[in-house]
Amino acid sequence: MEDYTYRQTTPILAPGESILWRGKPKKGAFIATKSLTMLPIAVIWLCFDSVFIIAAIEGGGPWFLIPFMLLHLMPVWIWLGSTITAGKRWKNTNYFVTNRRIIIQGGFLAVNESSVFYKDLRNAQLRVGLLDKMFHTGDILFDNGMVYHQKNQHMPMLENLADAHAVYNRIQKIILDIQTDMEYPNAYRPDTNPGYNTDYRP
Repeated sequence: MEDYTYRQTTPILAPGESILWRGKPKKGAFIATKSLTMLPIAVIWLCFDSVFIIAAIEGGGPWFLIPFMLLHLMPVWIWLGSTITAGKRWKNTNYFVTNRRIIIQGGFLAVNESSVFYKDLRNAQLRVGLLDKMFHTGDILFDNGMVYHQKNQHMPMLENLADAHAVYNRIQKIILDIQTDMEYPNAYRPDTNPGYNTDYRP
């Protein structure tokens, strides 16, 4: 597994919280995913709008038609922006699995951070899409019970992970061990495992 330096990106941990695993997306796969996901829509949109823009220029159409069509090309600008900023967003993307939660960092100008706490986690699944097969990567998705209605909202995930199956198995074991520890009746705990507040031992 690749090694990275996290001096500037390590999240602020709660007392007693420790990092059990950390990682980043595979750079080539991450950039390709951001660049190619909307590419077919952008190309079709550009070809369609170009016909009207060329016709307006050659036919001496109303001057306001060109700014309107440039605005109408918004999906193309969104794709272009996603492609241009992919490298910076990869740099800001980091994943952490602690003994309390799963932390996902990402963003362009600023680093945003979100957490999935084990008590809210219902399921984890591995997804390997077409681009993942090309780059030998995969995504790990976490079902936290929330319903996402808006298009820009999606299930928390660790995307474009190299050696995704090994990472998935490791994270599944951590989740199972910690959730089992949380649910184990306190009154029946053996002396060697007094409770969830102790350090996790894989």
